Amino acid sequence: MIAVYPGTFDPLTNGHTDLISRAERLFEKVIVGIAVVSSKEAFFSVDERSDLAKVVLAKHERVEVVAFDGLLVDFAKQCNAKVILRGLRAVSDFEYEFQLAGMNRSLAPQLESVFMTPSEKYAFLSSALVRQVASLGGDISAFVAAEVERAMLARIKG
Repeated sequence: MIAVYPGTFDPLTNGHTDLISRAERLFEKVIVGIAVVSSKEAFFSVDERSDLAKVVLAKHERVEVVAFDGLLVDFAKQCNAKVILRGLRAVSDFEYEFQLAGMNRSLAPQLESVFMTPSEKYAFLSSALVRQVASLGGDISAFVAAEVERAMLARIKG
């Protein structure tokens, strides 16, 4: 069975990577869907996010990284996925994810939403927090892969 794990991954964090590793044990294939976002809102372009994810996830044999634009359910259908995989860090994520799952089910009843919780050591971690810490000069090495850290620091420095 194929699962799509969608997100902006701006940047891909160790929390994302941990969830992908665990999902790879459950599904035949995990497609990491890198969502296009407005260039004004993104730290990295979609191509940069895709390239970084491909490098970081290269050792995962059953993981594919694909950028997409448009409705998630259309992307999932194009990938022949049966599952939309989402991460839930806290109760605050649940309400939004619950609504999103309901909308996706309404648009594509053949797709099932599956939720995974992060490992405890990553439960607090988000891309937004990593961007903020990095932009203020903090050490992000425990939160992202070395390739992502280098790319972020290079972007911040200019």
